[in-house]
Amino acid sequence: MRSTKCNTASRPALAATRTDAASWHPRRQGFTLLEVLIALLVLSIGLLGLAALQTTGLRSSQMAIMRTQAAGLASDIVECMHANPAGVARGEYVMERTAPVVATPASRAEQDLVAWRRQVARLPGGQGEITRCSPATEPPCPLLDGRATHVVTIYWNESRNPDAGAFHCPPRTDGDYRCLRLVTQ
Repeated sequence: MRSTKCNTASRPALAATRTDAASWHPRRQGFTLLEVLIALLVLSIGLLGLAALQTTGLRSSQMAIMRTQAAGLASDIVECMHANPAGVARGEYVMERTAPVVATPASRAEQDLVAWRRQVARLPGGQGEITRCSPATEPPCPLLDGRATHVVTIYWNESRNPDAGAFHCPPRTDGDYRCLRLVTQ
């Protein structure tokens, strides 16, 4: 009977690694130039996406800051109006958006309005108006408890576009000025 075991003593030992030129294969030596270029392309597209996301985040943050400032300014003038009910009753707080600024404010209401307009002007393209509220105003607002109410409206150029459109509240197009409207009594 024949033995199934191999006789390894008669065979020469094979080298663990071969260093001759015939054993080198280009696929086993690292990355090819094409693989590196594709990796760079994928990486650059990802970085461009991150840059666009960062820009969008900054723009949204600036818009939120402007809206917060507008809300604070509207509240400020309403507080001034509540502190001066006699001036409100005389209609001294009614002001058109395009009305000229009083050079030397005589009454307390004029002083409040001059200071308020300076603050509103800090918004990009910022302008404000205060009107008496009636059923005929657009949009209509109710008369609360039979007392006349006022509408405080602040406009600003949120996009900082020098060719910003009209003053509509609410804006009718993306090019219009943004606005905040507060109804008070």
